[in-house]
Amino acid sequence: MAGRAFTALVGGYAAAAGSASLLARLLPVARAEATAWGMILSFLLFASLGLWAFHEPRLGRVALTIWGVAIACAVIVWLMGPRP
Repeated sequence: MAGRAFTALVGGYAAAAGSASLLARLLPVARAEATAWGMILSFLLFASLGLWAFHEPRLGRVALTIWGVAIACAVIVWLMGPRP
């Protein structure tokens, strides 16, 4: 249960933050608006991942999905480099 809670809280936060950063970089609107949309949708993603983490019976699937999303978003943002 501790691993599931850690993955839901810390991993869900990392996945939400990474996806917010990625979405803010990819949306074809002004920077402020893209950042706002990324942050708004990150709250929905964090809540959804947290609920799903405790609903899914297999901890391995939960951990792989949540940490995979977090790492993938972070790597993509890092590879994109600074915004011009």
